[in-house]
Amino acid sequence: MRRVVSVWLPRWPIDRLRRRHPGAVPDDPFALVVSGEKGVRLAAVNGAASASGLRAGMALADARAVAPSLRTRTADAAADARDLRKLALWCTRYSPWTATDGADGLLLDVTGCAHLWGGEAGLLADLRRRLDALGLKSRLALAETAGAAWGLARYGAFPRPEDAVVAAGGLREALRPLPVEALRLAPEIVLLLQRLGLKTVGALYGLPRAALRRRFSSSELSAAVVLRLDQALGARDEPLSPLLPVPLYRSRAAFAEPVLDGAFIAAILDDLLADLCRVLARDLKGVRRLTLTAARVDGTTATLGIGASAPSRDARHLAYLFKEKLDALDPGFGIDALILSAESVDPLTEEQRALHDREVDGARLAELVDRLANTLGAENVEEIHGRESHIPERAEALRPAGAARSAWPDRLPAKPLRPFRLLARPEPIEVMAEVPEGPPLFFTWRRLARRVARAEGPERIAPEWWRNFQGADDPLRDYYRIEDVEGCRYWVFREGLYGEVSRDGRPRWYVHGLFA
Repeated sequence: MRRVVSVWLPRWPIDRLRRRHPGAVPDDPFALVVSGEKGVRLAAVNGAASASGLRAGMALADARAVAPSLRTRTADAAADARDLRKLALWCTRYSPWTATDGADGLLLDVTGCAHLWGGEAGLLADLRRRLDALGLKSRLALAETAGAAWGLARYGAFPRPEDAVVAAGGLREALRPLPVEALRLAPEIVLLLQRLGLKTVGALYGLPRAALRRRFSSSELSAAVVLRLDQALGARDEPLSPLLPVPLYRSRAAFAEPVLDGAFIAAILDDLLADLCRVLARDLKGVRRLTLTAARVDGTTATLGIGASAPSRDARHLAYLFKEKLDALDPGFGIDALILSAESVDPLTEEQRALHDREVDGARLAELVDRLANTLGAENVEEIHGRESHIPERAEALRPAGAARSAWPDRLPAKPLRPFRLLARPEPIEVMAEVPEGPPLFFTWRRLARRVARAEGPERIAPEWWRNFQGADDPLRDYYRIEDVEGCRYWVFREGLYGEVSRDGRPRWYVHGLFA
């Protein structure tokens, strides 16, 4: 069952300005203003202005008539949105699923997370306490749906703090006394409902849907009311998108006191990696990308990320990759939570990692690539990988270390024997053959004549028709594996079908690779 927390920050622009610029918000009536089509209006007010009867949305001229001493400042909506997003990232200490909600709210999906705080009431209490410490006035509610949590946070009455948690199955009763504004309806729809005498959410419960539709002049308006009511009650799903992709695996540690010591942070990271790797081993998974998020006491976060060229659950190796980056982690005024998130994982079955006291070379090579990539930057370390092409020189390419591997080469049928060394480009040779379409008897390469002792082939490799379709003119090739009298083995090919000859009337031959 889903559990969602809605956080409403009724004075967010004012509180944000006070935190960013101490002394900018006076104790006497103060408001942030915005200019629009209807003139200058109040965007947010402080407590003194609210006590004087001012509210957001009032025209500035009307506000000055009520409070002549009102002081104003232009609102910064972009900065408000930017800092609200940072606060949502800070809330990942409670859940990996967080998002901003409008211009003054947050949503947290805390399904399966509340036990870390002793229950849902404990989670809300901890969140409320931390927001108060940041100087942010807030109202919180927890329910089964985002719509219900949103309405309760803004319009609910909670005699006790624990009443902000709606138990499973209690949505209808919790929403019944709330005004229809709690359904997140447009102002014109709210006004129409009030004129019809439907002032509370509970008044809509017993009203047949057909009768509700008849009361509206537009089917779109009635559909909006039905949709929001169903979403709040959980009768209809509401798609919600988190601010960041939800990590596949996650490990966290919280501290009673803010932490500044780098050695202590490194020790905690070792513990987090060990816990995460145990879970990965249980699921036969390996991590490709890890992110360490540090939640600071001032409501901000700092992140570090590492990548692996191959799936890994070796805590020692992963800790080494973080080692050089930990010095760059700024604890600010202190860190009170560390969250380790596995952003990308791949299957990793159990394998033998040692043979006669020597590690498998492939595993050591992957660790070396990881260390180079995380030190020099993944874009500066490249590796060769297979590519979907049967033309030899196009069947491999360079890619940044740690880039996702395609499963395509694993599905290809087994190819005939290929040379140990492939030349950068085919080099022309002079050939004498017993018959024009047969293998070479003699050939000259790099000014040295060689006599062929034995030959295998041909292996015909046709051009890629889709490239020819795009204007390329690639002839087919007949490849031979040949060995000279000295035991050297070569991979040579004749270009084009017999009869497709060069200007001098002789077939074109090339050496393309060398066998070990």
